[in-house]
Amino acid sequence: MRRDPTILAAGTVRGDAMKNWRYIALHTVTAAVFIFVLQHFLLHASLESSLVWALTFGGCAAGLAYMQSNR
Repeated sequence: MRRDPTILAAGTVRGDAMKNWRYIALHTVTAAVFIFVLQHFLLHASLESSLVWALTFGGCAAGLAYMQSNR
């Protein structure tokens, strides 16, 4: 079975999309956990404030990771 050279040149092999989503998810979770720990345990912010900041930074990290994976 031969693969289409245009697909291989474009880099759109089946596993690439799944690796991108894993990368985005890992980046999102890592940023959210980091900010939550920083806010809640090191800066002694309230739980609600820490969760809001974690969601905000996680969303920003997801956006940045998505932009980088589509380059």
